[in-house]
Amino acid sequence: MDFLKRLLEQVKNLWGKWSLIQKLVLAGIVLAFIVGLCALVSVSSSPAMIPVIDAPIADADARDRITTRINEAGYRTTISANGTIMVSDEAVAKKMRGMLIREDLIPGGTDPWNIFDRERWTLTDIERNVNFQRAHTQMVREHIRALDGVDDANVTIVFPKEALFLSDQNPATASVILIPTPGSGITENRGQVEGIQKLLKYAVEGLKDENIVITDQKGNVLNDFEGTRGWDEQSLVERQQKNILQLEAKYRAVILGSLQKIFTEDRVRDLNIKIDMDMSKKSVSSTRYLPFVKKTDNPNTVYDDSDIQDSVTYSTETYDTTYKGTGFNPEGPPGMEPNVMPAYTDMTNVQGEVTQHVVKRNENVSSEITEEERKPRIDRVTVSVNIDGKWTKKYDENGKPIILPNNTLEREYTPITQEDLRATTALVQDAIGYNQNKGDSVTVQNIRFDRTRQFTEEDAAFFRERNIQNTILVVLVGIAVLLIAFLGFRLVSKAVERKRLADEEALARERQAAREDALLRAEQEGVEVSMSVEERKRMELQENVISMAKDHPEDAAQLIRTWLLED
Repeated sequence: MDFLKRLLEQVKNLWGKWSLIQKLVLAGIVLAFIVGLCALVSVSSSPAMIPVIDAPIADADARDRITTRINEAGYRTTISANGTIMVSDEAVAKKMRGMLIREDLIPGGTDPWNIFDRERWTLTDIERNVNFQRAHTQMVREHIRALDGVDDANVTIVFPKEALFLSDQNPATASVILIPTPGSGITENRGQVEGIQKLLKYAVEGLKDENIVITDQKGNVLNDFEGTRGWDEQSLVERQQKNILQLEAKYRAVILGSLQKIFTEDRVRDLNIKIDMDMSKKSVSSTRYLPFVKKTDNPNTVYDDSDIQDSVTYSTETYDTTYKGTGFNPEGPPGMEPNVMPAYTDMTNVQGEVTQHVVKRNENVSSEITEEERKPRIDRVTVSVNIDGKWTKKYDENGKPIILPNNTLEREYTPITQEDLRATTALVQDAIGYNQNKGDSVTVQNIRFDRTRQFTEEDAAFFRERNIQNTILVVLVGIAVLLIAFLGFRLVSKAVERKRLADEEALARERQAAREDALLRAEQEGVEVSMSVEERKRMELQENVISMAKDHPEDAAQLIRTWLLED
């Protein structure tokens, strides 16, 4: 403790004696030391970067595309001074290599696996072989992963050691575990599995089919083609049936659409078609003998003036033979015992004459040899279709539908004529390419559809509509009656009101006349007459109205017209 106290006192004394420049220099040295220490810690703590492609990429556009794609995958990249793209660890680098190969982002001429080609002074032959096998296996794996429908693949290739004698040489073997992408059918596609097997055979020298095992992630062997032959045949039959069904649906849609446009959809509801096809492939060789055309037909004449011969004679030989002498005696060579049959013995020394005329003619016949491969073809087509006639409602002389006693509408059925049926049959035959020699059959019938439910619904809708119309008519008649009654009541009340007003006005005029007469007599007699307050107001109002009517005659006339309209 005493040492620390003395050390602190010395530092304080020195710090107090130093000038400002010395203090700033010391602070700068301490700050530089702290910054360098932090940089050293950050560099030492950062993970080692692994190149994605162990080769610099000079093309800036290609480098930007690769870094953008890796960043989109969620990984951070750095670019070295020479243009090499780096990621955080080896696992990420392997994953990004596969992704770049699948998406064809590797620049041309760049080998993503030249990391195994590094030469070191301490590299042994065993290490070189191991690196070669690793690079070869990884390259095959990336080829398989680049295929459509493959998400990942685990490839194991065994390269046996070279033996002194060929009989002791172990064969190369390969095993592949395919991990398909979601929704991919590569594990069920024999062609793609065979392609992967051929890829392995071409990639590894001496690799045979029996030494290749391709499985899925569940362990199911995919290249056991002998065991799946039955399944292949079944799938082939299913595909053939599917093709036939598609062809039948195509014919059905075309023919049904044409007939529905002619007879409406309601009268042609369905069409049955059956197609028999020969799905086998055959190679057929045929020879056809053709006649010789010495003169072709002149198209300007109305008759056929061509000269056609079955063959042409190119040589003729004629032989004439005349023989006279004894009959035929086959006694054998001289000096030998004759061995003559009894039939010939009876002909011995018989005299005869033979005349023979032989004509030999060589004819040239033209022939045509045709070799063709017959693919699946249609053997027979059968079509059946039913067309309903026309149903029409019957109306009376007033144009109203006729209602039967059972409360249904009366209808009349009109069948299709035989001419229309024959025309429709010909139309369908031409649509399918009818061939009677192949046994094709087309049947067009006119059979009534069961429309009981349809007619019941139509009758119910008709009567429901008629009831609604009757209800609306009754309501309208009731409203009209109410309106007429209201108008009559209004007219009567107006007439009563006018009569009452006329009586009151007549009574008021009589009273006014009596009052004016009384006032006039009183003035003539010199008698002072006293007027009530009401009479004075009435007189004032009357004088005001008269003066206003004189000053504003148009307004007064408008007011009177309004009163008259209200009355």
